[in-house]
Amino acid sequence: MTEIRAEMVANVYKVVVAAGQPVEVGDVLVVLESMKMEIPVLAESAGRVVSLSVGEGAVVQEGDLLVVLD
Repeated sequence: MTEIRAEMVANVYKVVVAAGQPVEVGDVLVVLESMKMEIPVLAESAGRVVSLSVGEGAVVQEGDLLVVLD
């Protein structure tokens, strides 16, 4: 299992993937917004989305869990 965590305080602007969806390295999982900039969160490994821990409009803190990949 690979846990993808927020690297900064941000708003969840867009959730691009869904649970059960296969992903490849470099695929965009979630787009965060911080200080009027959009920051894509990319898959660091190929796999399948096991769970999403955030929804659009949520505010995340540094270290918060975003996505779990298998």
